[in-house]
Amino acid sequence: MSRIIVIAGLTATGKTDASIYLAKKYNAVILNADSTQVYIEPLIATAKIKENEKDGIEHYMFDIVSLDDEYTLFDYQKDARKLLDKFIKENRNVIIVGGSGLYLKALLYDYNLEETKTKRVDYSKYSNSELKSIADNINPNNNIHENNRQRLERYITYYNETGKFIENKKEINNRIYDFDLIGLYALKDELYDRINKRVDKMFDDGLLLEAKNLYSKHYKKYSSIIGYKELELYFKGDISLDEAKELIKKNTRHYAKRQMTWFKNQMTDITWFKVNYNNFNETLEEIKNFLD
Repeated sequence: MSRIIVIAGLTATGKTDASIYLAKKYNAVILNADSTQVYIEPLIATAKIKENEKDGIEHYMFDIVSLDDEYTLFDYQKDARKLLDKFIKENRNVIIVGGSGLYLKALLYDYNLEETKTKRVDYSKYSNSELKSIADNINPNNNIHENNRQRLERYITYYNETGKFIENKKEINNRIYDFDLIGLYALKDELYDRINKRVDKMFDDGLLLEAKNLYSKHYKKYSSIIGYKELELYFKGDISLDEAKELIKKNTRHYAKRQMTWFKNQMTDITWFKVNYNNFNETLEEIKNFLD
């Protein structure tokens, strides 16, 4: 019988390392649930696992579309469920890993989505505040934060296609698969320090060159990736490189905060594990003991 283990949680908490560890332990494949890692071009900016780090484990739903492609939450739900159903039928164990709560919700819960009927609008020309204003004009009580760009875009698109606006009650909590759900978190000061150091390492690994190369190709979804959208301001001469680097750190910290808020409000069935950055093996041992 297939076993499904889901690793959710905040950015920079070691979800990728945990997924490799558990995939080895349970002889499992790994299925991505991160909204940025479905894209082929980004590597460093999205902290995507490198080929030499996969340790021979099969990875799915990574590198499947371009930053120029239209790929909706509905598309992800359809493609990922097709794979998951196939693995279950084959009695293969699956580790699902990602910090995009909405992707996890769409994949694993009774979350009804409609296929896009009209061509998607390119929202890259709109600022967050402009998108928020559009959403507020649709429904002043929408409760979406200005910085939650992905949700704002989805909210506006849904209204344009259906003439209806998404209600909070649509965030359904009924599971449609049997799975163990764990989450990784860290105390704020530890997490923020980890995020800052990870951004520094990204620059050491070539983030600036990667961002510049992709910027020159004018990809539609370029500015939706943290790391690229801040460096875009540097490439345009609006801010200095140091300012761009600090802005990446700040936006990543804010993203982590939004992740925790979302998970606490929308996925209350997570069993949380505090990450021990000084001895990550201890964290892995705690997870193993829980799952066993």
